[in-house]
Amino acid sequence: MVIYALALGAAERGSAYLVEYPGWGGRLLFLACTGSVFMAGVKLFDCLAHEAAARAAEADHAEESTTIQE
Repeated sequence: MVIYALALGAAERGSAYLVEYPGWGGRLLFLACTGSVFMAGVKLFDCLAHEAAARAAEADHAEESTTIQE
């Protein structure tokens, strides 16, 4: 849902650039807007993977400390 909102805003901003800067300049700015959505999406998925790995490491650490105490 967040990525959809980012994409919608980027498309709106990009279409404004197409009107304000006709020609290649507007097209390049539109491309930059949509490219930023791809980078933000990758960053979001990367953060989710990092959080999952951190939770797994924490669970492994808790399991090891329980085993050591027994």
